[in-house]
Amino acid sequence: VSKIYGGQTVLAETSLRIAKGRFVALVGGSGAGKTTLLKLINGLIAPSAGRVLVDGADIAERPGAELRRGIGYVFQETGLFPHMSVAQNIGITPSLLGWSPEDIAARTDELLDLVALPREVADRAPAQLSGGQRQRVGVARALAARPSILLMDEPFGALDPVVRVALADDVRRLHDALGLTTVMVTHDVGEALLMADEVVVMASGQV
Repeated sequence: VSKIYGGQTVLAETSLRIAKGRFVALVGGSGAGKTTLLKLINGLIAPSAGRVLVDGADIAERPGAELRRGIGYVFQETGLFPHMSVAQNIGITPSLLGWSPEDIAARTDELLDLVALPREVADRAPAQLSGGQRQRVGVARALAARPSILLMDEPFGALDPVVRVALADDVRRLHDALGLTTVMVTHDVGEALLMADEVVVMASGQV
């Protein structure tokens, strides 16, 4: 698969196979193509050439919304909606899918427990939380609709080292407990080696 923006190749022809249930880290310098590859996996951008297959099916043949229901995405800066409470942020995808308020509330409680946050934060605004807590809410939101694949783009980049280690441990625990297939972008090789089953090194837009 490859991607060209405005005549510039940001991802050269690249092949990568990720086995079900693996935790894979994409590492490399700025501009290596890591985030582009991540966005190609869940159809946020379309490849210029080549194909992306999920469970053997070309994602170009599936509606984007349907595809992304099965793929959770954690952003670097959490991307939480500031005007919504923590509970509303976590419940956004289930509510779009038509879950009942009772099911959403139960799932929110379950997820707060899973990401090791006290349930009383549910009614708070994201601005009232620490950076580490906000990132945990971001992980909970990504997992809300029970995806089988979790994509993370520099999820711990803005956190201090002690918080990073604690959150990294919890994310790896969640990966194992929920049987996820996880792809994480990071520029921190140490973090990749600690968390991942496989490390994929990218440079100059290629694996």
